[in-house]
Amino acid sequence: MSWFLTNLIGTVLLPPFSLLLIAALGLLLWNRHPSLARILLTASSALLWLLSTPYFAEALLHDLEGRPFVNDTRRSQADAIVVLGGGTYFYAPEYGGDTTNKDTLERLRYAAKLYRETLKPILVTGGTPLGNSLAEAEQMKQVLEHEFNVPVQWTEGASDNTLENARLCRQLLKQAGINRIYLVTHAWHMPRAARAFQAAGFQVVPAPTGYTTRYRTDLLAFIPNAYALRDSRVFLHELIGMLWYQLKS
Repeated sequence: MSWFLTNLIGTVLLPPFSLLLIAALGLLLWNRHPSLARILLTASSALLWLLSTPYFAEALLHDLEGRPFVNDTRRSQADAIVVLGGGTYFYAPEYGGDTTNKDTLERLRYAAKLYRETLKPILVTGGTPLGNSLAEAEQMKQVLEHEFNVPVQWTEGASDNTLENARLCRQLLKQAGINRIYLVTHAWHMPRAARAFQAAGFQVVPAPTGYTTRYRTDLLAFIPNAYALRDSRVFLHELIGMLWYQLKS
């Protein structure tokens, strides 16, 4: 299934579009089935409110992330560091072209820290799902080497999703005799990513970053906002992805 089709299906299934569809169906049924219409409109409104509430959205992500992994990098636990791409910052005017986006940069920062603690070689992985001229892996390599002064040994720039990341990284690292890896990605993405890399034949030492944290809980934690809706969308996206992996396996 193409990247575009996969994301089109995801857009339909995930909020806010899915909630708008439920509300639209309720409006269409208002005259012929008013009771059902009220149920649909109430459900869409209630779900929109709930999924947009920071306290609830963060609870979903906490459940997905689980307890933080603690990696004792003083002991050699893996033979390479694999960093997953998280997207591109297109046409960045201050950088003169495409470069890594915020999510990818957050992963690279942690990968650089992990490299300095372990001195294990790094593989960066990410292709061109939107047809950009420079693969995510090449963008990541440039940032690690030029901005973090961290060498990159392998680049995998042909993959468009997590399953392809795992399969193509396996092909690269199998030639080097590497089976056990540190896997660097966001904490909310780690359950799905780790499952994909284990299915590809890797022994995975999780190295998640970007945990969902909160300075304090106050009234604002219960007032809906767009950032919380994005967090809920991330949770549902990962949940659907894991269910899809189970169906394919």
